[in-house]
Amino acid sequence: MNLLAFGDICGEAGLRIACEKMRPLKRYYGAALCVVNGENADVLGIKPEQARRLFEAGADAVTLGNHVWNRPQIIGEMKENQYLLRPLNLAAHTPGEGCVRFQMKTGRWLTVLCLVGRLNCEWNADNPFRAPEALMKAYKDDLFVIDFHAEATSEKAALAHHFDGRAAAVFGTHTHVQTSDERILPGGTGFITDLGMTGARHSVLGVKVEQSVAGFLGGVPARYEAPNTEAVMEGAVFEIDEATGKCIRVERIRIEE
Repeated sequence: MNLLAFGDICGEAGLRIACEKMRPLKRYYGAALCVVNGENADVLGIKPEQARRLFEAGADAVTLGNHVWNRPQIIGEMKENQYLLRPLNLAAHTPGEGCVRFQMKTGRWLTVLCLVGRLNCEWNADNPFRAPEALMKAYKDDLFVIDFHAEATSEKAALAHHFDGRAAAVFGTHTHVQTSDERILPGGTGFITDLGMTGARHSVLGVKVEQSVAGFLGGVPARYEAPNTEAVMEGAVFEIDEATGKCIRVERIRIEE
C-alpha cells in the first residue's frame, strides 16, 4: 500500500494548493491513505472550517502539534471528528484523540498517531519515546505511522530509530523545511526528518517576508500573517508491505504552483 503524507499546511495558499492537488496525487500514487499536518492552516493553529476543507479535499487524517489549542474553537471539532488528531503525548485529560485506526483492504489495521517533541521547545508534553508503548502493545498486529511534530532534527532521528521495526513510517513536521534524507532504516521503518511545508513559496516558513524580517530587526511583535501567493506543496509517499509491516520505498514530493 502507498501512504501519502504532507507537511504543515500554512495559510490560505497552503489550503488552496492542498485542496487542489490532494485527490489527484492520491490517484497518481494509488494511495490508500493521506495524512496531512494541519497545524498552521490559520498560521498559528487551525479553525474548524479549515479542517473540514482538508477532509473534503481528500485527507484521511489531519494531525496537529504545538499550536493545537491556539484556536479554542477547534476543540468542539476534535470531539466530533476522531480523524482530527492532537498529539498523543499531551496530558490524558485534554480533549481529542492522539491516534486513529484504519482497516486496510487486506483486513490489517493501520494506526496513525501524532507526537510532539520536547527538545528546544516551550510546550509541556509527556515523553514522546514512551507515550506510544501502551498503544503498540494493545494493537501489536497493527501497522503504525507516526507524525513527529518536533523542532530538533536529533530528536526526530532518535525517535525514528527507537521505533525502527515497530513503525512502518515515521515522518517529521514543524520546521517547514523539507529535508533530503528520506530513507529506510535497518529495521524496515521509512523515515524522513521533515516533510516540509505546504504554503506560500515566497515567504519565511509561510510567513510574510517583510513581517519576519522586521521581527529580526527588533520590530514590534505582531500576529503572523501568511501571504496568499504562489504555493508549494511538500511531503512524501511511503510504500509499505502490509504482510511484513516494513516500508520498501520512500519518495519525496515537492510541487510548485
